[in-house]
Amino acid sequence: MKKVFTILLSIVLFTIVNANGNKGTNTKVENLLAKMTLEEKIGQLTQYNGFWNVTGPVPNDGSANLKYVDLKNGLVGSMLNVNYKEDAVGNIRKIQKIVVENSRLHIPLIFGLDVVHGYKTIAPIPLAESASWDLEAIEKSARIAAIEASATGVNWTFAPMVDISRDPRWGRVMEGGGEDPYLGSKIAAARIKGFQGTNLADINTIAATAKHFVGYGFSEAGRDYNTVDIGTSTFYNIVLPPFHAALDAGAKTFMTSFNVINGIPSTGNKFLLRNILKDKWNFQGFVVSDWGAIGEMINHGFAKDLKHSAELAINAGCDMDMESYAFKNHLKELVEKGKIDISLIDDAVRRILKVKYELGLFDDPYKYCNEERYKKNVGSQEHQNAVLEIAKKSIVLLKNENKTLPLKRSQQKLAVIGSLADDKDTPLGNWRAAAVANSAVSVLEGLKKYTKNITFVKGVSPDSILGTEEFNKAVNLAKNSSCVLMVLGESGRQTGEARSKADIGFPQNQEELLKAVYKVNKNIVLVLMNGRPLILTWAEEHIPAILETWHLGSQSGNAIAGVLFGDYNPSGKLPMTFPRSIGQIPIYYNHYNTGRPCVGEENFCSRYIDEVNEPLYPFGYGLSYTEFKYSNLKIDNTDNHNIRVSFNIKNTGDVAGEEVVQLYIRDKVASVVRPVKELKGFNKILLQPGELKNVEFTLTDKELGYYLNDGKFIVEPGEFDIMIGGSSRTSLKGKFILR
Repeated sequence: MKKVFTILLSIVLFTIVNANGNKGTNTKVENLLAKMTLEEKIGQLTQYNGFWNVTGPVPNDGSANLKYVDLKNGLVGSMLNVNYKEDAVGNIRKIQKIVVENSRLHIPLIFGLDVVHGYKTIAPIPLAESASWDLEAIEKSARIAAIEASATGVNWTFAPMVDISRDPRWGRVMEGGGEDPYLGSKIAAARIKGFQGTNLADINTIAATAKHFVGYGFSEAGRDYNTVDIGTSTFYNIVLPPFHAALDAGAKTFMTSFNVINGIPSTGNKFLLRNILKDKWNFQGFVVSDWGAIGEMINHGFAKDLKHSAELAINAGCDMDMESYAFKNHLKELVEKGKIDISLIDDAVRRILKVKYELGLFDDPYKYCNEERYKKNVGSQEHQNAVLEIAKKSIVLLKNENKTLPLKRSQQKLAVIGSLADDKDTPLGNWRAAAVANSAVSVLEGLKKYTKNITFVKGVSPDSILGTEEFNKAVNLAKNSSCVLMVLGESGRQTGEARSKADIGFPQNQEELLKAVYKVNKNIVLVLMNGRPLILTWAEEHIPAILETWHLGSQSGNAIAGVLFGDYNPSGKLPMTFPRSIGQIPIYYNHYNTGRPCVGEENFCSRYIDEVNEPLYPFGYGLSYTEFKYSNLKIDNTDNHNIRVSFNIKNTGDVAGEEVVQLYIRDKVASVVRPVKELKGFNKILLQPGELKNVEFTLTDKELGYYLNDGKFIVEPGEFDIMIGGSSRTSLKGKFILR
């Protein structure tokens, strides 16, 4: 009885909270709901995969004929992966027509797709965009993706992924914002705004999904789909904040994660979905499972069969079943036998119908299927120009000894080595939606716009060993060249979902060739293509210039060449720590201190006997072709709720450049131990040579407080450290007392 009362109360609150501005929509939803049969209601909670593409295990009973009949009878609420590469507009329109013209109540489908970093025009992978620390650019990237996807009929994306992760072995780090909850929260909000715009009913917006709720980025050993076991402080202070930021930004849907957390699968976790998301946070949208996640609760040992899985998921607060067929096959029986209260079904249906109304699908089911818009916008030159600028901002200069970079256009005998230099597919990265294979601008194509003095040899490939002859050819070329540009890293299919790696060094024999080339020519520029932090310890010790270019999307080669030849001064900063060795993982900047921190050479402290504690490249790190000096730190704590921090930054070099100034704090003594430093502010600033600017930040209770282990947010008085700099290795330090 208590369970039923809770659900009914939730429904009442839903109606009251949305009375202003949404009264008309709520009335329409209630009127439609009253007309629906139980089967039609369950249909709204069911999502089918398209007939042509699969992004997960194929269900045994998912025949095309069965789907067709269910569509005609109004027993499906959503579809994903409807053919989007050949006549996408026509295919979505045809399926929508089947539903709205044949079903009894003519309820339109909502069409979903993993539009992660572009539709046909591909922007940098999300981890790369995060390295830009440029929220306007990140929002614009999502806006472009929404404009293109919406023209085809897609009106719902399964993005952004806002999982925080500290383990680069996990393949899906390429899909997120990195290791920090503050930066991750800002990026989550920017991407939600980009996808959804200011009005979801606009023809060029799509509903966003905050995923994966929750803890997926902490999969043990970095192995995809694995168990998660974290403490409550990490849960409330690291894992949840980006999801709350997504909710505050208006995310219309949330997706459950695959993992178990605290012994309970997320898809069947009432504490996560009802207690936190729907009750405490008052989330008004709907929750969709990840692919097959409801059925996977059987494998977890949490459900005895698919019927039990359906019962657990709907009770927990999962509103839509993606490709488990659990709701479709078992919810009706569970309701009829009194195992599930009908109020649970109605609550889920309300949420789904409300989003469909907000998208304008009831006014015009075909509004997103627009051939004219498709031809005008999808892959347009305007979009290509925009993703080129975003790609430039995403590049991180890791090392530049003796000003090896930028290269001169008069560069003689430039050797380019590595199959990735001529690869037009890898730069698209994983999750490339409707991108045409091999459509990216390659590094070689970009370089040729600056110089003709290029000789290219494949030498090595990240996917396979090319053989001794190709290896030796590369070494001989390097021996007779003035400068060697080595393009190494991972292929576009070596990161992403189900792409976890135990070894995050260079794939195949790439580092072996790098060492062989170094023996004959030390004037090397290493260009990295990758979707995760790699182990670069040997390269950092020996190679004079290293450029992190990630997988930059459609305009990759043009962006890389522009930075290499100095047309663009790199300004990216790392959103994840780069370890020195595998054994350091997980490694992250905002760790706790220990009872025995290491100072000097003492033995009995928290350290390795065969490795230093410090990472190779810390969070927030990135160089420029110019240099910046920080000075004159001032802290004004007159107003206890608005701590004003100011300082000067000066460009001391001879070229203009952008610097991401970063502010970190440490709460010195707290009821729950706080990290050694936490990012609480950043700003990207352009400075001309010799220019000095004063920068100000204001720290409020939101930045100075934290969550206790029961989820309560508090701000405690006491001493705080302030740290300012161009990375988490800060240069300016001060302190203040919070009264």
